Amino acid sequence: MKVNGKVVVVTGAGSGMGRELTLELVRRGARVAAIDMRKATLDETKLLATAIGGTVETFVVDITDAVKVAKLPADITKKLGAVDALINNAGIIQPFVKINELSLESAAHVMNVNFTGPLMLVKAFLPGLLAREEAHILNVSSMGAYAPVPGQSVYGASKAAVKLFTEGLRSELMDTRVGVTIVFPGAISTNIAQNSGMAIPAGAEQAESQFKQTAADVAARAMVDAIENNKPRITIGSDATMMDRLSRLNPVMAANIIYKQMKSLLG
Repeated sequence: MKVNGKVVVVTGAGSGMGRELTLELVRRGARVAAIDMRKATLDETKLLATAIGGTVETFVVDITDAVKVAKLPADITKKLGAVDALINNAGIIQPFVKINELSLESAAHVMNVNFTGPLMLVKAFLPGLLAREEAHILNVSSMGAYAPVPGQSVYGASKAAVKLFTEGLRSELMDTRVGVTIVFPGAISTNIAQNSGMAIPAGAEQAESQFKQTAADVAARAMVDAIENNKPRITIGSDATMMDRLSRLNPVMAANIIYKQMKSLLG
C-alpha cells in the first residue's frame, strides 16, 4: 500500500521513532493522526511536520485508556477522513532490574502499554480498515522478543506477545485487503528510557549491543518501506538481524552473548 494520500495513525508520535515515522509519512504524502500522551512533544512533532508541508492532527491519548482508544477512530475520521493504516509504535521499557526485584505494578504497566494498548488499538481500528480498498497494520516489537536481555525480561515478554499477536493477526487477515507487518528493531537512537521514566544504569545502552545504534530516521524509513512493499516481517539494525538468525540457530548461545554483555550492570 502506497502511503501517498492515505490517513495513517502513529502512536508514540511525540518523540523518537514515532516522530520520525510521522515526518517520513508526510514527506511521502500521507496525512497523519499523531498520538501521544504528552501534548508538548506532540505539538513539536506537528510543528516540524507542518514546516515541510505535512498534514498532521494531534490526539493526546494514553493508549492504555480503553474509553479514549475506542473513541479514536471516530475522532480521527472527523478531522482527517477514514483511516487507512495503523502503526503501533508506542512503548516503554521496564525498570532495569531482575525479575526478583521488579514490582508486579511495574510489570503490569509494561504489559499494558506494550501489549494491551496495541491490542485495543487494533480492535478499535480493524473494522474500519477492513472496509478500505487497501489498508495496513504495522506493529513494533523488539529484538528483545527473541534475544533475552537480563534486567528487561518483562519488557521482552511484552514484545514477544506483540510478535505472536501480530503473526496471528496476519494469518487471520491473509484473505483480506489488510496487510500486516511486524518490526524488530535493535538498538535505536531514541529517548525511550526518559519517556518510560526509568533510570538506566551507566553503560547499559552501550552494553545492550556490540553494534552501532540505528538512527531513528533510518528506522522510520525502513518501516514505511515495509508498509509500501507489504513486507510481513523486518529487522532493523545489524544487531537485530544477527541475533534474529542466531536465536533460531542456537538460542542458548544468543542468550549467553547478551548475558555476558549485561551481567556487570545487574550486580
